[in-house]
Amino acid sequence: MAKTLPLKKRLASALKRAESVPAWIVLRTGGEIRTSRRRRNWRHSSPIKP
Repeated sequence: MAKTLPLKKRLASALKRAESVPAWIVLRTGGEIRTSRRRRNWRHSSPIKP
């Protein structure tokens, strides 16, 4: 599959969305926020629609 620029942009934004919450935010919120609501596993769901 050839990766065009629009596809690369969508994949890059999906990678950014899948990042974990920074440690300083977990500390600041007293452990109340530990996981990102938009966290995604690459096996469970696809980042882009074909």
